[in-house]
Amino acid sequence: IHTVAAIGTGPVDATYKALNDLIGVKNRLLEYAINSVTEGIDAQGEVTVRIEADERTFVGRAADTDVIVASAKALLNAINRAIAHMPGEREAVTANP
Repeated sequence: IHTVAAIGTGPVDATYKALNDLIGVKNRLLEYAINSVTEGIDAQGEVTVRIEADERTFVGRAADTDVIVASAKALLNAINRAIAHMPGEREAVTANP
């Protein structure tokens, strides 16, 4: 188990900084978008991110009722795509549902 604390300009920024510290895959966030998938009090937010890693662009998507969780899952999705295209044997990163 690893623990990291990070400070950002908001909760998503802090989450991304913490995840990047834990994972160690250099990347740059190029685009962040959030849309409502459903309506009502239990609405889901769908997050789409575009990152640059290893001089390539990767897209990640995720949805959750908690936009911070959806944001973290979307970043992990994009990073996993980047890892899959990198030389060497790196394990995919999983998020606990």
